[in-house]
Amino acid sequence: LGIREGDVVFSAAKLFFAYGLGNGLTFPLSVGATVVLMAERPTPQAVFQRLVRHRPTVFYGVPTLYASMLASPDLPAREHVAMRVCTSAGEALPRDIGERFTRHFGCEILDGIGSTEMLHIFISNRAGQLRYGTTGKPVPGYEVQLRDDNGAPVPPGAIGDLYIKGPSAALMYWNNRDKTRQCFLGDWLKSGDKYVCDPDGYYTYAGRSDDMIKVSGQYVSPVEVENILIQHEAVLEAAVIGVPDHDGLVKTKAYVVLRAGFDPDAQTGAALQHYVKQHLAPFKYPRQIDFLEELPKTATGKIQRFRLRALEEAAL
Repeated sequence: LGIREGDVVFSAAKLFFAYGLGNGLTFPLSVGATVVLMAERPTPQAVFQRLVRHRPTVFYGVPTLYASMLASPDLPAREHVAMRVCTSAGEALPRDIGERFTRHFGCEILDGIGSTEMLHIFISNRAGQLRYGTTGKPVPGYEVQLRDDNGAPVPPGAIGDLYIKGPSAALMYWNNRDKTRQCFLGDWLKSGDKYVCDPDGYYTYAGRSDDMIKVSGQYVSPVEVENILIQHEAVLEAAVIGVPDHDGLVKTKAYVVLRAGFDPDAQTGAALQHYVKQHLAPFKYPRQIDFLEELPKTATGKIQRFRLRALEEAAL
């Protein structure tokens, strides 16, 4: 991030999250930068107020917030803010959101992945080396590996489980021996995330291990389908899960939040299905689309797909 003493930093994530702790305390404290703290919920309007009033130069957000900011009629003009760099974590930042944000504000969003177990971000994009749609490259001081279900390294271009090694790793999960033994493997931590690495060394998020969907014998990344859906002009947010069809075979289903002015009807659903078919292999398109007013999320903005799966199970 290149934080320096003259920076003013503002984090939408609160200090009691690992992401917010680094953003709003340890990083700026290390160089003597100024921090803006906000007690209220980080709605787009609350964030805009701080961006305009305090003019932070470094802003930390999450993908859901960036999408909501861009969709808001109150989005401030570029000349009313002072951001030189932004970051994103919590979930993978879709390429479309990053590109639209940069076009409007003229600054980059450096997407990365971190975890409470590793304290903060260990893979990230860098200023001047940004590739929207990817999570970037390992942060100096950390090693990462992609492994298959047997713990062996996967070939280049293949999806694998993400393992991390670095000096900030936790020792264990408190009072949870079973999970500790599953995730803390010697010097390595098994993150529970699926990733793929391209020939240039950039890592791209494929989803949580327990969110992956197997359709027609092939893995489908829900994130990949979601990223295509939100590129459609009608879609504000999307979440994809796997559901069994009448034959008991798993197929993809999308839950979609529409932008204002679009109708949640069969015609819109068919248009979205056609759009996905145009951009991905046919077996990946969502066989069903349900429209919601909002998606279930954690306090940090992560979509809770398990709650959507619970809705499906309750309906059976």
